Amino acid sequence: MTTYTKPIPKINDDSRLFWEGCRNRELRFQKCGTCGHVRWPPAMFCPECHENDTVWITAAGHGRVYTYAVYHVPYHPGFKEDLPYVVAIVELPEGPRIFSNIIGCTPDEVSCDMAVEVMWDDVTEELTLPKFRPMTLSNSET
Repeated sequence: MTTYTKPIPKINDDSRLFWEGCRNRELRFQKCGTCGHVRWPPAMFCPECHENDTVWITAAGHGRVYTYAVYHVPYHPGFKEDLPYVVAIVELPEGPRIFSNIIGCTPDEVSCDMAVEVMWDDVTEELTLPKFRPMTLSNSET
């Protein structure tokens, strides 16, 4: 595996189960056991009812582009070779919105409300990042 030169997330006790899920190719999110709110980012307390009754669920792995930006200037020097690239907020049917990249298409093919599915990028031996690509026609039920 080549050296990864882009910024990597800082994993803490709140987010550890999310990142372990990504390593296992699962999108995991906290769900409030009291009110049912599914949240991202993870936190000790539910932002809706303020309870700390938390369970982890596995999301289906697809969603829709809520909003996006096309970067023509790299956010970090490690992204220079990727220009232009798309950074998006993807809304999942389970409720959360997640910040990620849209891959597998050109930036001009991306649009709001576009159906996308998760893809996995093993950036180090310990870290796998969720990224999203346009859904295939045979798998476009969202």
